Amino acid sequence: MITKFCKKQLWQCSADLSAVAMGRIPAETVITGAKLVNVCTHEIIENTDVAIHSGRIALVGDAGHCIGKDTKVIDAKGRYIVPGLLDGHIHVESSMLSVGEYARAVVPHGTVGIYWDPHEICNVLGLDGVHLMMEDAKRTPLKAMVTTPSCVPAVPGFEDSGSLVSSEDIAEEMKRDDVVGLGEMMNFPGVLGGVEETHKITGNTLAADKVVTGHFSIPETGRGLNAYIASGARCCHESTRAEDVIAKMRLGMYAMMRMGSAWHDLPVICKAITEHSVDTRFAVIVSDDNHSSTLLNEGHLDYLVRLAVANGIDPISAIQMVTINCATCFRMDHELGSITPGKCADIVFVSDLAKFDVDEVIIDGELVAAGGKMLNEFEEFTYPSYAMNTMHVGEKITAETFRVPTDKKQEAEIRAIEIIPARVSDYEKHVKLKVKDGCLESDVSQDVLKTFVFERHHETGKHGVGFVKGFDIKCGAMASTVAHDAHNLLVVGTNDADMALAANTLIECGGGMCAVRDGKVLGLVELPLAGLMNPLPVEVMNEKVLGLNSAWREIGCDIPSPFMTMALIPLACLPELRLTNRGLVDCTKFTFVPLEIE
Repeated sequence: MITKFCKKQLWQCSADLSAVAMGRIPAETVITGAKLVNVCTHEIIENTDVAIHSGRIALVGDAGHCIGKDTKVIDAKGRYIVPGLLDGHIHVESSMLSVGEYARAVVPHGTVGIYWDPHEICNVLGLDGVHLMMEDAKRTPLKAMVTTPSCVPAVPGFEDSGSLVSSEDIAEEMKRDDVVGLGEMMNFPGVLGGVEETHKITGNTLAADKVVTGHFSIPETGRGLNAYIASGARCCHESTRAEDVIAKMRLGMYAMMRMGSAWHDLPVICKAITEHSVDTRFAVIVSDDNHSSTLLNEGHLDYLVRLAVANGIDPISAIQMVTINCATCFRMDHELGSITPGKCADIVFVSDLAKFDVDEVIIDGELVAAGGKMLNEFEEFTYPSYAMNTMHVGEKITAETFRVPTDKKQEAEIRAIEIIPARVSDYEKHVKLKVKDGCLESDVSQDVLKTFVFERHHETGKHGVGFVKGFDIKCGAMASTVAHDAHNLLVVGTNDADMALAANTLIECGGGMCAVRDGKVLGLVELPLAGLMNPLPVEVMNEKVLGLNSAWREIGCDIPSPFMTMALIPLACLPELRLTNRGLVDCTKFTFVPLEIE
């Protein structure tokens, strides 16, 4: 498979690489005396040189004969060199950063490439929004390899998103050189149920000889998982149990072990590796969703390697899971993922393998980051006005909007969504609420909060009503336009006035996230780009995110990245109960259900 993510195609420079290896022409750069982490053989090879030419590796071994008078020599004595790190599943939009700022945040941490699914912006702006982000990415050294969104909307018929992606659209997108596969196929019910359009989407990807990435989120490892894999899905990041990981690997599926800002699956599911004697070639470590504060303060894949090692995975295996295993999953190991002849010269320097603190980063033979900083500035990229103006709510929101009438007189039993901190799943809980003036209200004593989702793309005026449990909020309200995957306006709160303030604050600023209390905005992250991102520098966004974290704690919530957990309340492809702008969805049976239990 020919890829367009390296400085030069191999066929363009293969003769020169061979000549460098033979010593007939000098290398452009030679790394000397390194400790090579060989991910092909799971070993460390001492005192290794690497000769680089045309952005690719010409020789690994003794490169003394490759050095000429103009060759740049990098002394790596005492340091390890590892292949550039690859994230096999990531949504850039979750960082709340533009792609350029995202690259500036992750490249210094050793990330040289991402397989990204921009389905967040696609749900708002369609494929035009995806193409905008792809253009933004081109100004950076980061290899941004697109997996075209497969499910827009995520679960057809259960929500209103800003756009629609058809099987015909997928066929056209697969013709692009910068597209390497299909984004996570969340509509697994459509796959298992034999829905023709769903299979056309995966089929058009397979016909283009590209990779179908998966999303199989139910704890079923029998006929359903087999059917899903047989449809073409090559990998899945939705394992929440060790047995899910083992089952997927045994069936030849790449099991992507996730650790994001809010999804802390890795420490649990890595037991599939540490407590079983299995080959790890089908194991990949991914981040899925990271906000800017995590990237800036903890790191990216370097942090995940450290975490994997701390949880019992040996360092070389952990490195394989973010290099060669990932590249092989996407059938790109002929270009990426190892420090071997012919591959792209993407190399990370590390002084201590256990601590895995990144010293320097080379991409396509060029030193691009050192000491935790990018070494070059990017050209500016300006998004068009339509991408910065996406709040189209079709109703005036006031405190009265949040009334939840009932015909019950004293008490009503309702379905509530109970979140699970640091996990993506939730539970359906049945809760009894007292009736006040003919309406159902939030009940802080039971940790049950009123929840609304407003359609914000087409001014339809539709909104869904429910209740959520588990945030431990004592007062105030929260709102977000980051509300997976349709990204409608989500509002949760203890009282109607604060909920109205939170909703209108985001409508006025073009989208974002906020927390309010007693008529005052405590924390606000403005996200005017599709209501999902902000082109501001990562350091500025970090301060805003930290301020929002403080606001959440001030109103009583101390779970990890609560706004990320809140953003999953409308995601109807995850079990058990979700709320979209159309109503409550039973995500085990995929049917709408009433709020009140009769």
